[in-house]
Amino acid sequence: MRRPAADGSVRAKKALGQHFLTDETIARRIADSLTGLTPHVLEIGPGMGVLTKYLYGKEGLDFHAIEIDRESVDYLHSHYPGLHVIEGDFLALDPATLFSEPFAVIGNFPYNISSQILFKVFDSRSRVPEVVGMFQKEVAERVAAQPGSKTYGILSVLLSAFYNIEYLFTVSEHVFNPPPKVKSAVIRMRRNGVEALPCDESLFVKVVKTGFNQRRKTLRNALRQLDLPLDAVPVRFLSLRAEQLSVNDFITLTQSLS
Repeated sequence: MRRPAADGSVRAKKALGQHFLTDETIARRIADSLTGLTPHVLEIGPGMGVLTKYLYGKEGLDFHAIEIDRESVDYLHSHYPGLHVIEGDFLALDPATLFSEPFAVIGNFPYNISSQILFKVFDSRSRVPEVVGMFQKEVAERVAAQPGSKTYGILSVLLSAFYNIEYLFTVSEHVFNPPPKVKSAVIRMRRNGVEALPCDESLFVKVVKTGFNQRRKTLRNALRQLDLPLDAVPVRFLSLRAEQLSVNDFITLTQSLS
């Protein structure tokens, strides 16, 4: 789902199943949630600029926006002169081409690609020290979940390995036009200082994904498909399910498999 828009375009966009944030206070809170880890900021999917207006022109901010919709790009150019607007798909771009320095990511993210955006951030973690974004509430809860929770999953582990994650606040469905059927939530992620894991990181990702893709199975059964030496895995892990392991447990598990 997409959210921000000017009133004049809401009717035209409704046919696309989009939902638009109408509460300026929420937009300001999202913008103010950036902590300034870097002066370089990229807004993903600004639409008609409901969030953009609280970032545009901020002193000391090197602010860019990326938008895939042509109508929205034209609107941004006309209402925010001088704003560097990239017409394109964030998921298809090499982040190294956006800024020469590390940059923060912010946005009222389209719900249908929000998880993909987070996986892209994970892949670009050395360049993205901070993320502030609005997501569908269940996605936000999943990202911020702790071990043992039913919402704890692949994104929870991968992102918390490199980021401190904060669930900031819940957003009512009634501040959108038209109102969606679900609530939203805003989270903030900031790099935690871990530059590299003490294990094979590609295998770490594979182990995490394999464990959670068969989350009802014990790790003894879920990991068999990897064709790796399970006899080297600490016994205490084999009878557990993926949701019961912390990030450090997954690191230890990966070390034993490699």
